[in-house]
Amino acid sequence: MPPEDHPSSPSGAAPSDPGASQHHRALERLYASAPVNQSYASRLDIPGEGQSRLTCEITADMFHAAGAAHGTIYFKLLDDAAFYAANTLATDRFLLTTSFNLHFTKPMREGVVVTEGRWVSGKRRVFVAESRLVDAAGDEVGRGTGTFMRSHHALSSLAGYRAPD
Repeated sequence: MPPEDHPSSPSGAAPSDPGASQHHRALERLYASAPVNQSYASRLDIPGEGQSRLTCEITADMFHAAGAAHGTIYFKLLDDAAFYAANTLATDRFLLTTSFNLHFTKPMREGVVVTEGRWVSGKRRVFVAESRLVDAAGDEVGRGTGTFMRSHHALSSLAGYRAPD
């Protein structure tokens, strides 16, 4: 299979590609700059193309009435991880979620959770990525698959994406 078609090497670029690394750091800045993320104790790390890793502290103020994290928290973390894994392959445009399937597998309690995103397919118009959410005990609590497409927003036009002066 050619490198550009192989899921483990989405772009065929060498891991030391400075352009890819700059794009990944810019996506991490973009995540941190989004106003919605000021409400979450979370951090995005992009280890390589087609991959993302979010860590988030789950607290009781995120719980529903039965004492576990509300489903919106699952969606936020799973969507973000899949989205950023896909956006590592789109260096020109901000992607938009067009659909997302979510599976809850266990209630999420307080503690640090990790969500890993992975690009699955697509590079031009539609991107598919999946994500997996793991709780502090190491148990999977949810997973999701999303489709994403290029928006009209150039990444370079977004203040959070640009390098600080």
